[in-house]
Amino acid sequence: MSELRTVSVNANMDTGFAITGVMDGHTVVIDQPVAAKGTGLGPTPLQMLLFTVGACIGTIGRIAAFQQKITLRSMQIKVDGDYNPAGLLGKATADRVGFTEIRISAVIDADLTDEQKQQFLDEVCQRCPLHDNLTHSSIVVHSLA
Repeated sequence: MSELRTVSVNANMDTGFAITGVMDGHTVVIDQPVAAKGTGLGPTPLQMLLFTVGACIGTIGRIAAFQQKITLRSMQIKVDGDYNPAGLLGKATADRVGFTEIRISAVIDADLTDEQKQQFLDEVCQRCPLHDNLTHSSIVVHSLA
């Protein structure tokens, strides 16, 4: 078995819905829209999750392109997710609370055929840790600190 690495982040909430975190000197803010009683200082947690999946695929795409000596000029990754907000609002629902489906589509600007682009995307998604976390169960433990 390979050596495991731990990635840690801290999310801090004071008053209101804004959640801040400082990671490697970068401050990230997640919030709710003003219409939902937030301050609109950042994307929602759901948007951020989808964004991070797209960003991870792009990052792994760049790594794979370097490794395979592919001139990857750009990737545009669109990530859509469907969910029923009733559960997170505390309302009864037969649906799960999380996304019921997440769709990823990519435009790849590289000198590859469409078939090669699809193979490249398949490999990138297989190597992406966040894609893996969405397609396989992970043990999640929560506790009071």
